[in-house]
Amino acid sequence: MTGITDTFVLTNGVKIPCLGFGTWQTPDGAVAAESVKTALEAGYRHIDTAAVYGNEAGVGEGIRLSGTAREEIFVTSKLWNADRGYDKTLAAFEASLTRLGLDYLDLYLIHWPAAKGTPAEWQKTNAETWRAFEYIYQSGRARAIGVSNFLTHHLEPLLSTAKVTPMVDQIEYHPGYRQEETVTTCGANGILVEAWSPLGTGKMLVNETLITISAKYGKSAAQLCIRWCLQNNTLPLVKSVTPSRILENAQVFDFVIAQEDMETVNAMPYFAGSGFHPDRVNF
Repeated sequence: MTGITDTFVLTNGVKIPCLGFGTWQTPDGAVAAESVKTALEAGYRHIDTAAVYGNEAGVGEGIRLSGTAREEIFVTSKLWNADRGYDKTLAAFEASLTRLGLDYLDLYLIHWPAAKGTPAEWQKTNAETWRAFEYIYQSGRARAIGVSNFLTHHLEPLLSTAKVTPMVDQIEYHPGYRQEETVTTCGANGILVEAWSPLGTGKMLVNETLITISAKYGKSAAQLCIRWCLQNNTLPLVKSVTPSRILENAQVFDFVIAQEDMETVNAMPYFAGSGFHPDRVNF
């Protein structure tokens, strides 16, 4: 990737800008609107939000304030856990569109797998939810559909009943937490991996290994991590409300990490994980 508007291509041919701007924990209202507007003015063309973030209205306002044409922006939102199941999914999708003030989404994701109860129970819930996603996709109101936080043992039963294969799986992915099994499963099924928390909620910024390597390129540890994601063929979702950081996070297209440094980072032991394991979360 050589520029912020470069794209990955999903299995259905839809192009998705290679660097996403995340909005998790960004307050709704002016803060969300201003950060999204700033990101779009800085060149980002991929905005990621979710119903549970509580900021879809502010994100939509930021899109409008930016003056950027809607068709130039790739917008993602996600279905929250309480809204799983066929009918509830359809209603939740409409509610997200209303809050965003949009006519369609570019990508709609199941935020977390239903992983409570017996396997038969949660697999049925995931299948019913996905059936609604397929309906939304076939209607043309979401240009692509996918999942988030699905591990291999969540993906495989879903793939066995799906008529449309998920195009994306958005998972926690950063140095020290590569989730290799899930990434391999995604690759085998043509599913693009999006990396949430590519900076490990800031823990990457103080890691000596990453600081040392990034200094060789005249870059920050944050920029190294973002570039590392791209060179591992994953799509990083970076988040900040600080204009200078929003700009810095986009300046990752003027250097290439050498293979030996990629291997060093790839081999880093587990650290900085969020602790949000899909089978153990309490929401």
